[in-house]
Amino acid sequence: MGADREGRGRRRHARVMVYAAGGVLVLAGCASMPDSGDLRGVESTPRQETQVRVFAVQPGENAPPSEIVQGFLEALTSDDPHYKTARQYLTREAAKTWRPEASATVLADGPGAKPEPGRGAEDRGEITYMLTGTKVATVDAQQAYAPATGAYGRSVHLTQDDKRQWRIDALPQGVVMGESDFQRNYMSVSKYYFASNTDAAGSKSQPTAVADPVYVRRRVEPMTQMVNSLLEGPSRWLGPVVRSGFPTGTALAKDAGSLTPDDRNKLTVPLNDKAAGIGTNRCEEMAAQLLFTLRNLSPAVDEVELRAGGAQLCSLTQGGADAAASRSSARHPDYLYFLDGKHRLVRIAAGNSDTDPDPAPGALGDGDTALRSVAVSRDEHTAAGVGLDGRSLYVGSLVSGGSLGEPVLRSQGRAEKDRLTTPSWDADDGLWVADRDPDRPRLLLLEEGKGDPVEVRMPHLDGRIQSVRVAADGVRIALVVEKGGKKTLLIGLIEREEKRGGGETVRVVELRSATPGLEEVTAMSWAGDSRLVVVGREHGGVEQMRYVQVDGSTPDVPAPAALTGVKDVTAAEDDRLPLVAYSVDGIVRLPSGEQWQKVTEGTAPVYPG
Repeated sequence: MGADREGRGRRRHARVMVYAAGGVLVLAGCASMPDSGDLRGVESTPRQETQVRVFAVQPGENAPPSEIVQGFLEALTSDDPHYKTARQYLTREAAKTWRPEASATVLADGPGAKPEPGRGAEDRGEITYMLTGTKVATVDAQQAYAPATGAYGRSVHLTQDDKRQWRIDALPQGVVMGESDFQRNYMSVSKYYFASNTDAAGSKSQPTAVADPVYVRRRVEPMTQMVNSLLEGPSRWLGPVVRSGFPTGTALAKDAGSLTPDDRNKLTVPLNDKAAGIGTNRCEEMAAQLLFTLRNLSPAVDEVELRAGGAQLCSLTQGGADAAASRSSARHPDYLYFLDGKHRLVRIAAGNSDTDPDPAPGALGDGDTALRSVAVSRDEHTAAGVGLDGRSLYVGSLVSGGSLGEPVLRSQGRAEKDRLTTPSWDADDGLWVADRDPDRPRLLLLEEGKGDPVEVRMPHLDGRIQSVRVAADGVRIALVVEKGGKKTLLIGLIEREEKRGGGETVRVVELRSATPGLEEVTAMSWAGDSRLVVVGREHGGVEQMRYVQVDGSTPDVPAPAALTGVKDVTAAEDDRLPLVAYSVDGIVRLPSGEQWQKVTEGTAPVYPG
């Protein structure tokens, strides 16, 4: 679709509808269908604007097998909500058993297809085609994305029906398409659950929202898709560390239909009887999950009303959602912190154009102890700093007149590069740091930045940690891990378990790569609820800065402007604040829509966290 393809015989037409201001413009794009010979690959359609609608066409009369396979593959990339046209290329039995929602396989280019030698022939009334390509990613039945590599090879079998028309009677479950078709058809949206270590509704403490990104079809009722996905529960990866406010078995009422907000941007969500009778606090948690999930969809949703059993359960506005639960991207830090030329902690107000920093209050800003890296707690009451030689970790209050005291941790690493990483604070004032001592590499947690450090168990870690950043939700952690000369970015889950007799066991589990295309990650920072900014190199490539999702996909946002010699980078979860980096030019920042601007000389910039 979208471009002519060479081939003999007739050409079949795919319809593309483009919505334009002031009217509707209908265009006809064509794709050739060879009547005989090998079937060419279904090339990925060049990415189109989101207003473009692509509609599939039904099989032609007496179409040969090659045209049936080609037409079916093209129908998979259309905006047909229930793949009704795609099913017309299948036999009745195959159409009943095929489940397109089971998975999506994304290939670097469109799937190639050719007849399998010795696997039937047209003159015998059956034939097998092999679909081939190079895998880029998969999306599972829960709509969760995962990077993939290697060759793809699956077969489809065709037979002739009682009218002598060729149809597919055996095929893999799910859909397959090229990468650009996937980007045109699908979009990443985060649904929200609550960290399981935060109290349920009814407690005085505010639960913490955790983003769970999924991919939904762009133009197939995305709002209804997202509500259904939210109600079905979290992805398998995130599930062990989060909970949902919705009672088990909650679903949309059978007569719910398509969900659309009214002219006041209020969305009414009718639920089944599983949600009937819940209390107000629990209902507001549920509504907050919905509002966080639908926040970035269009049309806008400003208020959600939940109903079940014919009665209203509760109603909540966006402001009420922020009061009912904590969401990291809603936090706005007061300051940006970094080290000046004398290795002292200094700060400037976050988000303004200041270039003249002030010393941070407290011992770390006094300059008595030279620092190489710092971290500031999310409430900006406490700071932690690693000494200039990387051996000692200090913790001090951000209050004038406070003393620093002895280090809370020391590394025994012989070289500076084998000592302590930059520390990171979680949402509960836990201080995380990795000791890179080759004789005893460890990830450590100091509760409230003091006391005996807890050694975090990492049963599946393969390599040595070089950098640590804990997400604001406290249940996800980003690690740069080095092995065999390569440094990769891994995302893991933080699990906590109470010990008998007091204390707790802390583990990082389910590690997965967020940057499969980079082999030398040099800096990273969280940059939103489910996004990070990363500096690194591809194999044989040059240094680049890009955004990545926690699931390893690339978000649909422009990459930061190019910047050379980047040594550190920091971003706030609030994306309205500028990206800040330490480069060969010192401390620089990137306001939205602008180019990099120099702030001042200095090193080790950090927003709180």
